[in-house]
Amino acid sequence: MSPGRGGVGYRLVTAIKCIYPVAFAVVLLAAVRSSGETDNLSEEPALGMASSSIPGDHLQQYSALAVTWMQEYLRIDTTNPPGNEIRAASFFKKILDQEGIENRVFEYAPGRADLWARLPHTTPDAKRPIVLLNHMDVVTSDASHWKVPPFSGEINDGYLWGRGAQDMKDEGLAQLVAMVMLKREKIPLDRDVIFLAVADEEADGSGTDWFIKNQRDLLANAEFLINEGGENLLEDGKVKYVGVDVGEKTTFWLHVVAHGRPGHGSRPNPDSAPNRLVRALDRILAYRTPLTVLPVVDEFLRDMAPYEPPERAADYRNVRKAIEDQKFQDEVERDESLNFLLRNTISLTMMGGSEQTNVIPPEAWANLDVRILPGGDPPALLEAIRRVVNDPNVNIEPLNKEFRVANYSPTDNALYAAIREVSAKYFPGTPVVPHITSGYTENQRYRPLGIASYGFNPYAATNEEGNTEHGNDERIRVEEVRRGPRILFDVLAAVAGKN
Repeated sequence: MSPGRGGVGYRLVTAIKCIYPVAFAVVLLAAVRSSGETDNLSEEPALGMASSSIPGDHLQQYSALAVTWMQEYLRIDTTNPPGNEIRAASFFKKILDQEGIENRVFEYAPGRADLWARLPHTTPDAKRPIVLLNHMDVVTSDASHWKVPPFSGEINDGYLWGRGAQDMKDEGLAQLVAMVMLKREKIPLDRDVIFLAVADEEADGSGTDWFIKNQRDLLANAEFLINEGGENLLEDGKVKYVGVDVGEKTTFWLHVVAHGRPGHGSRPNPDSAPNRLVRALDRILAYRTPLTVLPVVDEFLRDMAPYEPPERAADYRNVRKAIEDQKFQDEVERDESLNFLLRNTISLTMMGGSEQTNVIPPEAWANLDVRILPGGDPPALLEAIRRVVNDPNVNIEPLNKEFRVANYSPTDNALYAAIREVSAKYFPGTPVVPHITSGYTENQRYRPLGIASYGFNPYAATNEEGNTEHGNDERIRVEEVRRGPRILFDVLAAVAGKN
């Protein structure tokens, strides 16, 4: 229970928190545990992993720091626009400076900044580096729809609340703590470990584009990159699968403009621009794009088949045949987690028309968030949508300045093997599967540089928790914040530590 604000208990807790942040986090954990608000996932070190050799009091300190730093990070408002990522970069820099980790901040535009840091290899014959990539900006939030203020970093009901708790301040925090663990524990490294926090991922990607154009040498011909995009689905207290993002869909945003006769709102006009727009959108949203089975999706579903009910398992084992069946097609349509894997998707996200209720405008518009599977044909999809609308008074054009062709990374290398090895220790019996994420990530920008790039998330989340990303009440369980950095540390020790 929380002490009453203004009372002696509240003032005492506040004082402890200010003077001893690590101790406060440890005390807080004990309170959370005693309330019974934990799951059955163990926080103990995984046997055989590098973290199992770290003294227990050190591990507790790292877990407590993760909670404290996560709260501080969530309280930094980096809503994009405008971003103001320089605030987050300063937060990272202060910690990295205190830990003696080499770092540089690049303010490439007023208030917009990237931060680079590096732990150098300690062996004479070094392998190519690994990059830990994260973005510091977050999407907008409406506090009136949240249970707690979006930038409070509040701990409540066993959760840490705040915009960015799922996307992706949580992963940036895990990367930071893992870097600190590697440094403090003096882990011998046979490759550089590079930490790269960038600005503007949620909008134009200018932070990554600027860094690649102006500071590419600091990537040092990296071999591997870990970024957002992975998914470890938690069901009934157990991780159902560890999904590693090996490829992503690409954005193909469309702008729909309907034209019609303007007039006074008191005299309905069937051919008005808003009416035409509504009819066009109705046809578009009813349109089912063709089902397609990519090799990576086929592999993912085959790997998941043993964990599904018999009928669904049979479909997963031969999904190319299943998509020809009307019943399975209907199931795909209803299953959000399956639908995006098997087709190009279309979501209505924005609409506009008159600025006055009593005015029928000459134009009405809408924006569509279209996501295309790797290998998809954007012009062909655009023409298909235009045929579906079949109205010469409705124009549909791409919003993207450029279309980025989707790319993949392989699953037969040291990093993917390390992820498999570590996941098997923390989540015994859980399949590690290649996955395609529904959202675009900046992995797409780094793979053309010759860097095998993956979305790997050291945290587990339920569907409900994961769906708070870009939504209301974004949050992450405190136990995950405590444990996640350790999992990432073990992955890095496996792929970058001297064997």
